[in-house]
Amino acid sequence: MAANSLTERNDERSVQTREETRSNEKYIRPAVNIIETEEGLVLTADIPGASKDALDVNVGKGILTISAPAQHTMPGTSAYREFELANYYRQFTIPESLDHEKAHADYVNGILTLRIPKAEIAKPKRIAVQVG
Repeated sequence: MAANSLTERNDERSVQTREETRSNEKYIRPAVNIIETEEGLVLTADIPGASKDALDVNVGKGILTISAPAQHTMPGTSAYREFELANYYRQFTIPESLDHEKAHADYVNGILTLRIPKAEIAKPKRIAVQVG
């Protein structure tokens, strides 16, 4: 992407990470696609097994955090299990040129879709040229 794009890396901010040495809890980093459009960013995250009510998406100090506990929804007692569900956790640094107040999120069939529009000041403006 171009150097002035919305997804440009900003090393001045540090993304908080979970300290694995102090926590016994394991986290899954959900697979994410981030698409930049003229209107803003569209983020899609694969979060199967999470419930819509438990999903936590927030922005603070330029950091987008997505977290959700995974739910065991199978009825009955487990007889044999080869994988464990773990909670989801992912963070991204996002630019201040996005309008966080107008962000909109949908969660359908285990896919989170988050739309964050550009702030009006960040949108390109066309300047009309007057002739003489």
